[in-house]
Amino acid sequence: MKKTDEINAFLGKDTEFEGKLSFDGTVRVDGHFKGEINSDGTLIVGETAVIEAEVRVSYIVVSGEIRGNVLAGKRVEIHAPGKVFGNICAPTVVMDEGVVFEGSCSMQEVATPEENKPTEPT
Repeated sequence: MKKTDEINAFLGKDTEFEGKLSFDGTVRVDGHFKGEINSDGTLIVGETAVIEAEVRVSYIVVSGEIRGNVLAGKRVEIHAPGKVFGNICAPTVVMDEGVVFEGSCSMQEVATPEENKPTEPT
C-alpha cells in the first residue's frame, strides 16, 4: 500500500454511526453507517458494512451493502458479494460477476463541490 493509500479512519464491524461523514484521504467502513458521506477521497465499504446514505466521493470500492445513491468523481468498483440498491453516477464503473445492483447507472463526469462554486466575474 502506498503512503497515499493509507487508511485514515476505520469504522469496525461492530460499530454503528449516524450523521454526516466528511474526510480527506481513505476511510474504510465495516460497520453500519446511516446518513450522508461527502469526500474528495476514497471510501472502502467492507464485506460486513451496511451503509444507508447518499454517498459523494472521488473513489469508492464496495464489497458490502449500500442503500442510497452513489456519485463518484472518478471511479466506482463493486466486488462480490457487494450490493448497491440505488443509482450510480461516475465516469468509470466496474462490477464483478456476482454483485447485486438495483438502480440506474450513468457513466458521466460528476462535478465536485469545488466545480459547483460560482465563478466571480473578472
